Amino acid sequence: MNERHLRSLVALVKAGKMSRRVFVRKMVELGLTAPLASQMLAYAGMAAAQTEFEYKPTKRGGGGALKLLWWQGPTLLNPHFAVGTKDQEASRIFYEPLAGWDADGNLVPMLAAEIPDLENGGLGRDGMSVTWKLKPNVRWHDGEPFTADDLVFTWEYARDPATAAVTIGSYKDAKVEKIDPLTVRVLFAKPTPYWANAFVGWRGMIIPRHLFEPFKGDKSRDAPANLKPVGTGPYRFVSFNPGDLVTGELNRDYHVANRPHFDTIEVKGGGDAVSAARAVLQTGEYDFAWNIQVEDEILQRLEKTGKGRVEIDRGGNMEHIQLNSTDPWTEVDGERSSAKAKHPLLSDPAVRQALTVLVDRASVQEHIYGRTGILTGNFLNYPERYRSNTTKWEFNIEKANQLLEAGGWKRGPDGIRAREGRKLRLVYQTSINAPRQKTQAVVKQACQKAGIEVELKSITASVYFSSDVANPDTYAKFYCDLQMYNVLMNEPDPEFFMNQFVSWEIASKENKWQGRNITRWHSEEYDKAYRAAEGELDPVKRAALFIRMNDLVCNDHAVIPVVNRPKVEALANKLHAPGSGWDNDLWNLKDWYREA
Repeated sequence: MNERHLRSLVALVKAGKMSRRVFVRKMVELGLTAPLASQMLAYAGMAAAQTEFEYKPTKRGGGGALKLLWWQGPTLLNPHFAVGTKDQEASRIFYEPLAGWDADGNLVPMLAAEIPDLENGGLGRDGMSVTWKLKPNVRWHDGEPFTADDLVFTWEYARDPATAAVTIGSYKDAKVEKIDPLTVRVLFAKPTPYWANAFVGWRGMIIPRHLFEPFKGDKSRDAPANLKPVGTGPYRFVSFNPGDLVTGELNRDYHVANRPHFDTIEVKGGGDAVSAARAVLQTGEYDFAWNIQVEDEILQRLEKTGKGRVEIDRGGNMEHIQLNSTDPWTEVDGERSSAKAKHPLLSDPAVRQALTVLVDRASVQEHIYGRTGILTGNFLNYPERYRSNTTKWEFNIEKANQLLEAGGWKRGPDGIRAREGRKLRLVYQTSINAPRQKTQAVVKQACQKAGIEVELKSITASVYFSSDVANPDTYAKFYCDLQMYNVLMNEPDPEFFMNQFVSWEIASKENKWQGRNITRWHSEEYDKAYRAAEGELDPVKRAALFIRMNDLVCNDHAVIPVVNRPKVEALANKLHAPGSGWDNDLWNLKDWYREA
């Protein structure tokens, strides 16, 4: 379908001669996602369809206790310091953004009175601004009014480098101005197609000015509210034992009628994914378990007990192996894995390419992930419009041997390859988790057949994903050669997802390892494409730029994609909890309820 035909269909919808649903279906048939089709209509000046959620309770409270299991226990409750999803999720109990993303990738208002679009004047036609109107009569949990001043402060707080917020990328290039007590305008320095970034989703959780203002900049880590949150959400903070337990109680002044349903909420941390799944599906001790990274065979067996169900939310999350571009074993200016020191082994393209063909994705999917993992050679897979059709994957031990032999890596008497006196030995780490450790074993076995010695290292998840800057075993430090984990794509636009490979996001001692570029990979061509995509309003040209970025990362083997990971949660049979593959699991906690 050419551009002219596409624009004619949009015109039919605008004239009322074609329904939005029919238009979206036609776009999906062409390989686009429903969210992208909706965005096309929004760009044409048509307001987005309002998402409606089923909610049966007729009063606030009365639902008893809601018991959730997070097998990676949260370590802090400030969303702007939330390096791992466990801290993002726990923060989302108490804090809210202006809007979140539903399962179809549509924006849903939360603290916003409405979603900005061209029709209501919220979006600038030049892509240079977005105006948000706030819900009236919203109060913080301590009774203070929620106003535009809190948004301006959150912007100032997150964009300050001294704060060292993980959300700085969403705020540093924007300007936020107060129009009136319930209106703010976000101004961009250039045309910005992805305007739903600041104040949206997990990076958009708004914090109270009156509590955090004394702790701006380099005092940010000293704020008592980092551990005792005061938000606007459906539940008020009661207690927090880092790494173990978060508790909350019903917010009787919540700004949505008849919500929330539950009287108390408990998030229990620790354990492992299998025991978490069992506690919901088999024993019924808990209502919900997050991030069930368990072999599908086990999940299907547990579901047969009849006490719970598994829900899968499709999205762009990627289980992948990272190749360290820097030397993790040499200290430079007091820092290991410094961008100033290239990796002694992985800087060789032959080694990186050999490792890529030593990952048996087909076996990993068939025997480990099943319906919970989709094998792929792309890092960027969803929405479909952004998926490259040129990047391929293969498993070929013979090819790996040929690549290494041609690269001058010769087998020694012990079978391990070496070149210029340096053996091909690698340390490969991940979090303690059965599917990941089984994947490690699959990769190690193939590497041995190619003459690569691999030492496996497994770290407790609460440590591995910790935001503790003093901890040497965090994934952000990357003090090893290879590592594996699942990176989330929390919105149906790839801009933030793909900024984890730009040079200005390289994690380092200077930024307290809060930068998102964990591999420390650097490509000027990639940086240039990313900058172009940030300001490209034409959706077709923008998609081409992101496809190019994916190909650069994959073809240079900065990472090895393994499987696309949909979200997998365990729910009690009577729990109604609308999920989304594009946002946190607790993104719409206010609408959760238990059937009578």
